[in-house]
Amino acid sequence: MTEQVILVDEHDLPQGQMDKLEAHEKGMLHRAFSVFIFNSKKELLLQRRAIGKYHSGGLWTNTCCSHPRVGEENLAAANRRLMEEMGMSCDLNYLFNFTYKVKFEDGLTEHELDHVFYGVSDDLPVINPTEVEEYRYISLFDLKKDIEQHSDQYTAWLKICLDGVIGNLEEALK
Repeated sequence: MTEQVILVDEHDLPQGQMDKLEAHEKGMLHRAFSVFIFNSKKELLLQRRAIGKYHSGGLWTNTCCSHPRVGEENLAAANRRLMEEMGMSCDLNYLFNFTYKVKFEDGLTEHELDHVFYGVSDDLPVINPTEVEEYRYISLFDLKKDIEQHSDQYTAWLKICLDGVIGNLEEALK
């Protein structure tokens, strides 16, 4: 069976489901999530997506991201995917959501209502090589500077939501 995504309206109300690849081919708005894990030094755990991913392969991005399954809560999906991609688990907290639409050179379009979660862990990842090429930790300051200098090495959604993550984390950690 093919992987399905949950189609949503601009208020995140479900509108049905569709094959993941078809949703990306048609640019349909669907539910997604992104996870940002920090260590106790406040460094963000980045992953470089596996080269063979159907889009954005080989690019650096947040700790993990994906789509909840039909009937699966966002937090449960975020925890599942963190384990599947990075071999990690930790308490995740909801930060915010955002909607974006980006068309890629291969004709696919990411049009997602993305729910952002964060957590803190000093556990080292045990990466799934079919999903992740490598990982590294980086301060948010250094990440912003590197994105300015090497924008083409990072995923579109990371560049779009990073300022929101920084702003919402400052509020959450007050």
